[in-house]
Amino acid sequence: MNIFEKYLDNIKKTLLDLSKKRVLILPDTLDGITAEIPPSKFDSDISTNVAMVLSKLNKKSPIDLANVLSDEIKKKDELIDEISVVKPGFINIKFKPIFWTNFIKEIIQNSKSFGINTRENKKNYLIEFVSANPTGPLHVGHCRGAILGDVIANVLLFNKHKVTKEYYVNDYGNQIINFTKSVYFRIREISYSEPFPNNDENLYPGDYLIDFAKNILESNKDIDFKNFDNISEKLTILSIEEALKLIKKNLDSLGINHDNFVSEKKLVANQEVEKVINILQKNKFVYKGKIKAPAGEDNNNWIEREQLLFRSTDFGDDKDRALQKSDGAWTYFASDVAYHKNKLDRNFDYLINILGADHAGYIKRISSSVEALSNSKDKIICKVSQLVKLIKDKKPFKMSKRKGDYITVDDLINEVGKDATRFIMLNRSSDAELDFDFDNVIEKSKDNPLYYVQYCYARIASVFRHIDRDIKSDIKIDKYDFEYSKDEIDILKKISEWPKCIDVSSKKLEPHRIPTFLYELASLFHSYWNLGKDDTNKRFINEQKKINNDKLIFLKVISNVIKSGMDIVGVSVPEKM
Repeated sequence: MNIFEKYLDNIKKTLLDLSKKRVLILPDTLDGITAEIPPSKFDSDISTNVAMVLSKLNKKSPIDLANVLSDEIKKKDELIDEISVVKPGFINIKFKPIFWTNFIKEIIQNSKSFGINTRENKKNYLIEFVSANPTGPLHVGHCRGAILGDVIANVLLFNKHKVTKEYYVNDYGNQIINFTKSVYFRIREISYSEPFPNNDENLYPGDYLIDFAKNILESNKDIDFKNFDNISEKLTILSIEEALKLIKKNLDSLGINHDNFVSEKKLVANQEVEKVINILQKNKFVYKGKIKAPAGEDNNNWIEREQLLFRSTDFGDDKDRALQKSDGAWTYFASDVAYHKNKLDRNFDYLINILGADHAGYIKRISSSVEALSNSKDKIICKVSQLVKLIKDKKPFKMSKRKGDYITVDDLINEVGKDATRFIMLNRSSDAELDFDFDNVIEKSKDNPLYYVQYCYARIASVFRHIDRDIKSDIKIDKYDFEYSKDEIDILKKISEWPKCIDVSSKKLEPHRIPTFLYELASLFHSYWNLGKDDTNKRFINEQKKINNDKLIFLKVISNVIKSGMDIVGVSVPEKM
């Protein structure tokens, strides 16, 4: 039940009735009218801007029109207790307590669908995320983007959209050549005691390569690794396999899995780059030209040359982009254009890309190519996962770096666990930098949002456990006319926001709203729970060690929402803490 949608419907019906009576003039569309949560300073449940939207057309002041509409709205709903008009013309609605009784009854009866937007046309999404080079373990930067992508997928799935999660494997180009050479030198180090060339800046120095080399040697005893040229192709395949095994293990430890892994090398081998270039050429989006030196580049070292360029400026980019290198090989961008053509050919409604902070400048060019290939500006949505700063003892924190020159996902999970990693990484909008405070994460207080939400669920579970009931079992309602107190209604008002939270998180691809909502709900519950310390009448379990069924239903609704939200975030809800 989405009370905001319901009352927006009621308001629009009232408007149509008034229009038929020629009391009111309506515009062609009522899309600008909203029903929202009023500011906390008002003792109201819903606020609408309807009078301000219609005032000019009806040649009335927003206040005067709001007074007229308020009377009409209240006439048609016996569950409305009070309606007030506040400047500059908002109409605030307050419900009778029985409204909330009906509300909670409906939630219990439709517990599995509560929060889902049943009115929205369902779409088919492809979300590409992580897509780190297959050259080593995932680091903390990848971690935030991985969780963001996974939870966006979870929100969309919760709202009954179709979602395919995809990892683009960049297994083509110079970084793969250098990676294979690095593995080769580790093999030589193990087999022939040759020192690893640490002075070569093109190589990957991480000790994880020793593990890769050992695994390859153990599984390929028939291969002679004396000559790199003879085994480079085979070794490249084996090295990428090892890297992907590690990456998938890292993702699994975060509770993340992908539906597809798409190889850049295969796209190139299948000549998909050539095919997409031909399409762009036919549509006059490709030409031969020269690119000026990038801003900040030493112009003395920049050599202008004629090369194949994509007209990305035709689609809002700040400059046209190169498709070919000086040696005739395709640029990374050309391969990426081919990959996005591959995506488009699979007929998804929307393509979602999760990009790291270092790829934020890449959005315009790839969006340009998708628009050129699809003739749609809205086909692709790019979200940037900003940087993560690790803090311990109020100082930047550096963990051991056996795996290379960065802090890995495994390092982080070993330190704080999967739940804390997922929840805290999602606790702030992805476009803002995040401070990951290790001291805060392990603290058992309201300052640790994960603990506070999990403790809320555990407290409720303790009540169910006390009466030998399973918190996960359904509760049936027959007759139910219990009226809730103001403290309880405040919690129910917060719960009423849950469908809106899901809706906005889904439409705007902003899943950080969910842990924020859960924390706010948990805070209200803990405050209410603590009232029982001083007032025995406000305890869930009375002196006879019994609980009123109405209170049990109330607790069940809270626990259901907490569980639903934590499932979306991918975090556990322990019944004991």
